[in-house]
Amino acid sequence: MTTHGDPATRSGAPAVAARTGSAPGDDPPATAAEGLPAALAGLRAAIGAARFPLALPSAEPAGRTAAALADQLDDYLLPRLARLDAPLLVVVGGSTGAGKSTLVNSLVQARVSAAGVLRPTTRSPVLVCNPADSAWFRQGDLLPGLTRTNEPSDQPGTLHLVTAPALPAGLAFLDAPDIDSVVDANRALAGQLLAAADLWLFVTTAARYADAVPWELLRSARARGTAVAMVLDRVPAEAADEIAAHLSEMLAAQDLGAAPLFVLPETWVDGQGLLPDRVTAPLSAWFGRLAADAEARSAVVRQTLDGAIAALHPTVDALADAADEQVAAADGLDERVRAAYRGAERTVDQGLRDGRLLRGEVLARWQEFVGTGEFFRTLEARIGRLRDRLVAAVTGRPAPAAELRTAIESQLVTLLRGVATEAAENAYTGWKAHPAGAALLEPEFAHASDDFGERAERLVRDWQRGVLELVRAEGGDRRFVARTAAYAVNATGLAVMIAVFASTAFIPTGLEVATGAGTTVAAQAVLQAIFGDQAVRTLATKARAGLLDRVHVLLAEEAARFLARTDAARPPAGTGDTLRRAAVEVAKARHRSGLADGDGSALPGPEQGDGR
Repeated sequence: MTTHGDPATRSGAPAVAARTGSAPGDDPPATAAEGLPAALAGLRAAIGAARFPLALPSAEPAGRTAAALADQLDDYLLPRLARLDAPLLVVVGGSTGAGKSTLVNSLVQARVSAAGVLRPTTRSPVLVCNPADSAWFRQGDLLPGLTRTNEPSDQPGTLHLVTAPALPAGLAFLDAPDIDSVVDANRALAGQLLAAADLWLFVTTAARYADAVPWELLRSARARGTAVAMVLDRVPAEAADEIAAHLSEMLAAQDLGAAPLFVLPETWVDGQGLLPDRVTAPLSAWFGRLAADAEARSAVVRQTLDGAIAALHPTVDALADAADEQVAAADGLDERVRAAYRGAERTVDQGLRDGRLLRGEVLARWQEFVGTGEFFRTLEARIGRLRDRLVAAVTGRPAPAAELRTAIESQLVTLLRGVATEAAENAYTGWKAHPAGAALLEPEFAHASDDFGERAERLVRDWQRGVLELVRAEGGDRRFVARTAAYAVNATGLAVMIAVFASTAFIPTGLEVATGAGTTVAAQAVLQAIFGDQAVRTLATKARAGLLDRVHVLLAEEAARFLARTDAARPPAGTGDTLRRAAVEVAKARHRSGLADGDGSALPGPEQGDGR
C-alpha cells in the first residue's frame, strides 16, 4: 500500500490546534496563533517565487537555502503549526555506523529498521509509531513530499511506516540516513528530515563524537532553538567518565549544555539484533516519561517550532540579499551592453560631423555630380545665375546621381558595420569578464549579427528616400522644384546628404579644407539658392536627426541580442523586498502568537542514573 500527502497542505494556512486534548482526526480549535499560518504561507509563496538564475557566487547557496526553507515550511512548520497536539516526532540522526538503527530497534523492542555492517545501511527513512498514532503520519501532512509505504524501499522519496505497540502513544521515532553518508541523496534527505524534527536525538560514538559534521548540524540545531538530546554509544567502561565529561564540555561550549546526554556502554546484541534492556533502560524511561506528559511534549514542540520560526528572519534576509544581487548583476550586465552601443552611436554621430565621410569615393562622385574644380572656384561669386546653370545641367547632360547615391550608401554602411562590430566586441568582452555574463554568452555575440549588413543597407536606402521626401515637403511650394521636377528633388536631396556629412552646417573646418572644403561650399550654395540659408540649416539638421534615429533603432536591435538573455534570466522584480516583507509579517505574527511561553530548554533532564 502506498499513500501520498495532500498537496494542498503544502501551501495552505491551516488553523492552529490547541495545545492538548484533541485526537488526530478531530477538527482542532483555533488559538491566538491563528495568524501565524497565514504569514508562513505568505513567506512560502515568496520563497517559491524567488529565482537565482544568474551564475553568481551567491546563486547556488541561495538556491539551496531557498529549497531548504521551502522544505522546512512544507515538511514541518505549516503541518506542525496546524496540529500542535500531534505525536512528538523524534528524528534519530548521526554519523555512519553510530548504531542509530540498532538503538531505534531496541527502544521499540522490534526489528523495524535494517541494521548491519554494510554502509549505507538505512536507505529509505523508517518512521515508527504506536498504532494509535499511525493515522497522523499516514495522512501525509508532515513530510508531504515523501511517499508512504508499508514495506522497506530503495526508492528515493519514500517513507517506510511501521507501527510498534511497545512504543508509547504520543511519541514516534524516525530513523534517518547517515548525516555523513557517502551517498549525496542520503545526506540531503538526512538534513531534510532533521529539519522536520520536534526533537533531534543525535547518536554518536566514543570514537567519533568530535567529528566535524555532527557538530555543524548541532550548531544549526542550537541556532534554530531545536530541542536536542544526545546519545554517546559504544563507550568503553574504563573511559566512560572521561569521554562523557569531554563531550559535556564540548556541548557547553556550543551553548548546548542543557541537552540531555545518555551514555551507552559497549555491549553485545541478542539474536534479534537488540541491545540489552539494562543498556537502553535509562533512555527508554526518559522517553516514557516524555510520552506520558502531554504538557511536556507540547512544550518541546512549541520550543522547536518557535525556534525554527525565529530563525527564518535572518535566513530570509540573506536570501533577499542574494535576490537583490541577482537584480543588480542583471542591471550591471545590461549597462555594459548599453554603454557599448551608446559608444557606437556616438561614433556614428561624430562621423557625421567630422568630415571623414566626405573623403574618397563620396567626394569623387560629388565632384562628378556637381561639375569641375573650376566650377567650385567660381560658383560662389556667380550665385545669382545658379538656377540657370543647374537647369542647363539638367537639360544638357544627366549627372551621375546614381553613382553618388551608391557611394553615400557604401560609406555609411561601412561606418555602421565598423561600429556594430566594435560594440559587439566590447559588450562580449564586458560580459565575459563577469561570471554571470560569461554564462549567458553565445559565440555569435562576439560579432555583429549575420544579417547586419543587409539591415544596414536597407536603413541607408530608407534614409535616402526619407531625405527626398523631406526635400519635397520643404520645397513643394517653390517654383524651382516644381519646374525642374524629379531631377531637382534628387539633386537637392543628394546635396542635403552631403551636407549631413559636414560639421557646423557647411562652415569648413581645417579638416574639411584638407579633405575638400569646396564640397561643403558647393552644397551650401546649391541649397541656399533654392531654399534660403535658414532652410538649409533646417534641412541638414532634420536629415541628420532622421539618420541618427534610424541608427539608434538598428543598434538597439543589435543590443537586444544581449538584453534578451538578461531579460530571460532576470529574477522577478522586487523579489528581495517581497521576501523581506514576508519575513517581517512572520516575525510579527510569531510575537503575537505567544507560541513559546518560556526561555531555555523544554526538555526534562535525565533522572538520577538515567544518563551521565
